[in-house]
Amino acid sequence: MSAIPQQPVDYSATHEAAVAAAAAAAAKAATATAGGGASSSQHPAPAVVGATSVPTHVASANSTGTYSSASLPLAIAAQQRKLSGRYALTDFAVERTLGTGSFGRVHLVRSRHNHRFYAIKVLRKEQVVKMKQVEHTNSERAILSIVRHPFLVNLWGTFKDSTFLYMVMDYVPGGELFTLLRKSQRFPHPVAKFYAAEVALAIDYLHQNNIIYRDLKPENILLSADGHLKITDFGFAKYVPDVTWTLCGTPDYLAPEIVSSKGYNKSVDWWALGVLLYEMLAGHPPFFTEDGNPIKLYEKIIACKVRYPPYFETGVKDLLKNLLTADLSKRYGNLHRGSKDIFGHLWFAEVDWDRLYRREIPAPYLPTVTADGDSSQFERYPENDVTEYSRTDLPDSLGHLFPDF
Repeated sequence: MSAIPQQPVDYSATHEAAVAAAAAAAAKAATATAGGGASSSQHPAPAVVGATSVPTHVASANSTGTYSSASLPLAIAAQQRKLSGRYALTDFAVERTLGTGSFGRVHLVRSRHNHRFYAIKVLRKEQVVKMKQVEHTNSERAILSIVRHPFLVNLWGTFKDSTFLYMVMDYVPGGELFTLLRKSQRFPHPVAKFYAAEVALAIDYLHQNNIIYRDLKPENILLSADGHLKITDFGFAKYVPDVTWTLCGTPDYLAPEIVSSKGYNKSVDWWALGVLLYEMLAGHPPFFTEDGNPIKLYEKIIACKVRYPPYFETGVKDLLKNLLTADLSKRYGNLHRGSKDIFGHLWFAEVDWDRLYRREIPAPYLPTVTADGDSSQFERYPENDVTEYSRTDLPDSLGHLFPDF
């Protein structure tokens, strides 16, 4: 389960060397990207969707987020939901591990009070500090405490002890979109359209509130029991009213301006939507290398030469060409009409955005979930000793770094 951060991408000297080499190579000659596709998906197309132009709903004007309440404007900080200290681990029965990462894990838990199931992300403070993820961790907590959207995971509360940080979130039982995509090899166009449309609504909501997500990929998209999406893992999300320069994200999904170490804005998320849509249709991202060589990968991203398999529909190719462009003056989502260029694109013509937002359109795939708390869609992991949690008898020299937990 991707709600636990894995080893962060190293964007230090190695990244800079790769960027320099890639830029030099791209200046000499454009590097063609890999194309082609795999066999057809096994999943049916979604139900017929009624047509409308663009969504009529707008994001809440008072929903914004940044690193911690201390660094938020006072008026905004006052709007954060009171989430810290609402729970203790004794409020829950730990069922099993849903995922592990470099500095923590996610547990499926059941409330001893309302008997509902939740996911608790547990982060070891020492590891968070060691891996220089304090800012990202505080940012994730702050942003999740503010946002509310049908296609974003909800944060219900946070707490901490001498050693760990805890985040109580929605349990989303259908597993990762990544798993479904790998089983299917690739999605039919109507299925990819359904998922891309829900992701677009969520990204647009974040952007209306000056939040860049920066880590869109199938591993960070979960399926609810009804088949609708929930985006999770906000470790790289950031409150950015204008431009930022931070190097972070998943290499295959990085926009050219990030690879080139330039300042960038929210349009990097629309680039990532293009990568996601391409991967759903082709079974692989538009830019990748067989050997995982970062220099070769960055060369391809900077060259921005996309090969489209012959089975790609004309409409989706046009949309992708307007998302997967290095020219920010041409990239959809970054023009004067903003996201309306995406929502109003011909390929999305039959999408009823308002019904989709209200989750009234049946999903193309229903995960096999037999009961509340069913975790069969997640891999099994070795269980840890949960008795080390919630200890308060140990010295805590790091708690001050996480004031809002």
